[in-house]
Amino acid sequence: MVPQEPRYVAIAKRKQAELAAAIPDEWRLPADKIPAGMLSPAESISEGPKQYKPVRVIDIPRRCGLLTDKELIITENYDVRGLVSAMTTAKYTAEEVVRAFSKRAAIAHQLTRCLTEPLFDRALKRAKELDDHLRRTGKPVGPLHGLPISVKDTFWIKGVDSSIGLAAYAFQPAPENAPLVDLLHGLGAVIIAKTNVPQTLGCLDSANHLFGRTLNPLNRKLTAGGSSGGEGALLAMRGSMVGIGTDIGGSIRIPAMCQGIYGFKPSHGHVPYGGQQEGQIPGKGRAGIQAVAGPLARSVADLGAVLAEIVPRADLFGEDCIPGPTAMSHRCRRSLRVLDEVAQILRHTPGVKVVEITPPPEFAQCHILASKLMAVDGTNKMLDAIEEFGEPLIPWLTSWYRRHEPMPIGKVAALQAERSKIEKAMLKMWTSGSSHERCIDAIICPQAGHPVPELDKYGLVDYTSCFVLLDYPSGNVPVRAFAESDLQPGEEFKDPVLSKYDAKNRLLWDEKSIDRRVYLDSPLSVQVVTPKQRDYELFRAMEIIDRAVQGQKLASHPRL
Repeated sequence: MVPQEPRYVAIAKRKQAELAAAIPDEWRLPADKIPAGMLSPAESISEGPKQYKPVRVIDIPRRCGLLTDKELIITENYDVRGLVSAMTTAKYTAEEVVRAFSKRAAIAHQLTRCLTEPLFDRALKRAKELDDHLRRTGKPVGPLHGLPISVKDTFWIKGVDSSIGLAAYAFQPAPENAPLVDLLHGLGAVIIAKTNVPQTLGCLDSANHLFGRTLNPLNRKLTAGGSSGGEGALLAMRGSMVGIGTDIGGSIRIPAMCQGIYGFKPSHGHVPYGGQQEGQIPGKGRAGIQAVAGPLARSVADLGAVLAEIVPRADLFGEDCIPGPTAMSHRCRRSLRVLDEVAQILRHTPGVKVVEITPPPEFAQCHILASKLMAVDGTNKMLDAIEEFGEPLIPWLTSWYRRHEPMPIGKVAALQAERSKIEKAMLKMWTSGSSHERCIDAIICPQAGHPVPELDKYGLVDYTSCFVLLDYPSGNVPVRAFAESDLQPGEEFKDPVLSKYDAKNRLLWDEKSIDRRVYLDSPLSVQVVTPKQRDYELFRAMEIIDRAVQGQKLASHPRL
């Protein structure tokens, strides 16, 4: 008897055929331009003898011949404000800009599998409407007039699937827009595509059985990160000006780290989050730990340009947002003082004082508590959806993703009480002595306990989930590429293992289990953190740190 094909297989074929049909023939790459190895979630890279040359595709859009000189200029030579200005002053039409980015997004997808829902036709229709309005009235539709933006697949867009990579949610178009989608539309932005995510939305490798695996364009042997991995890949390939992701354990900051771009996880309440398909029971976030939405971009300035328009209007669109003065418009009154791994650079930066601090001991409990609060429902609704259509777990999940009994209300309340104690203890990290005066404005720390790993090998979110638990805004700032001098052959950890999480992270540096040369040329980043609701101070800190770091010849500085 021939085994019956799992139900998800036919649905995945339909979904991928629909996606492919949305890419015009004239935007398709010749087969010889696409390197072999577009991987399914179950596959791993196999090239015969171990090779360490990166499988780099990030330069192919520029060299493939599909983009005209004008389209290359449009997609490579502007920041957010400059591109909007070019459209509102009629240097380019919105249609020209949206077409250029849509074409580049289509090319990026063929190389990385970063898209789930190409929205090129409706985006071009919207761009023409913006052009007509500008010609008719002489005024732009909004401060982001014509700006090409992409969003994570979770966000509802009316009439479009939010399948989150699961067959159970495919071909179920959203009944309405997410509040943030409506807000972006009102600002004049044009959403050109939705982007790929991992199975369960709880992975650090963006692979699923509906759309496949998103690959890192800097090196397809390394992970693109998750869960906003499609956004990270698309932004790195300049297929969108700004991407909107979500973050509960690091899902904005980790893809930004993996692909050498910038990510901003705001405080809860600054960016509308509702109107998303998460595969969870409704209201779970309010019982456990709440995720936030935020941008990914290729510069601090582009993060600020978009947040400056979203944050002041957020409470008019999202019931989960707070009113009041925007956190992105006031000025910092103090000089910036930071703890960081780039101290040698920042010590030479005017207005910056570098100090060393030791986090309160309660900080070590943040990741454990965050993990418990993420699983208050036992993850059963998500597993029901996966099992209904016969989907196997992707490799990153197989060793640990299991059903659990939902937590009783008493257990959830106890965890939230523990969270409150940790939040109170962590206030000491920002203050000095008995005066309780704030003496630390921003902290710089790692994103992870390892460089950007190979596929399916990312460790844990202990360096990122803690700041979601605390609701501290945090962002990613790329520093430089991993160099030969970072390899440290023969050097291993000498300090005692601190925890099982520390032990797992160390495996990604242990020469008995990995050849460190695989990390060569991968991006190295730092994470920047400020206290709760100090989002503008985070933006300023990222701006100052980025300016200092990029202004140096980083290769001559000590390893970060």
